[in-house]
Amino acid sequence: MLVLRSLVFNVLFYANLILWLIFGVLPAMLLPQRMLLAVAIGWARSALWLMRVVAGMRCEITGLENIPQGGLMVGAKHQSFLETFALITIFRNPVFILKRELTWIPVFGWALKKLRMIPVNRGARARALSDVTRRAKVELGQNGRQLLIFPEGTRRPPGAPPAYKFGAAHLYAELGVPCVPVALNTGLYWPRRKFLRRPGTVRIEILPPIEPGLDKVAFQNLLQERVEAASDRLLAQGRAELAARGMDPLANS
Repeated sequence: MLVLRSLVFNVLFYANLILWLIFGVLPAMLLPQRMLLAVAIGWARSALWLMRVVAGMRCEITGLENIPQGGLMVGAKHQSFLETFALITIFRNPVFILKRELTWIPVFGWALKKLRMIPVNRGARARALSDVTRRAKVELGQNGRQLLIFPEGTRRPPGAPPAYKFGAAHLYAELGVPCVPVALNTGLYWPRRKFLRRPGTVRIEILPPIEPGLDKVAFQNLLQERVEAASDRLLAQGRAELAARGMDPLANS
């Protein structure tokens, strides 16, 4: 049953994405940026609806009261593709830092460029960080956007040792805005590079912001401490719920 349900969801998820790209994104490319953002949010909400109805995965987002107004950073745990679209539904005008290869994809990449997402060339580390910082200052300062980053740089399996990169601390010091940590347990239900989609309550928790003014090391330590502690708590909660259904994915890991 789990395999069949996962198959149906995956087929519908990607079919839904293609339909939104053709009938939503392409027409919106001719309209102002805010209309394209509305299309992106519409697609994300439709994907969350499919998750709930087809895969039995309900996404619970808490802590919305912790999001301050104006320009800010969001430092999120990254376990799954799920949070990359779930998070855009809760921020007013989000901007992602993403690998530049994504901007080369027809239609999808065109939309990323029009939405002024910030591509990074991972092969040119120092120059890439400088370019990202310059663009982030414009988007946050002039446009009051919310910069969404994954401090570990890539998806990590649930329970894996943390691997936070220097880039988040550098941006925090340079941008001078609050950083909102985000904890989650998405990898239990939508694991990276896996076919199965496990039913249950996926939890994403918005934590109290870290105000600007800390030095880089203090910020890095505090961000990691808050995100990891909360993510471990959500992970334990999710494991207990899955184990009660006989589906604990980490029982033998």
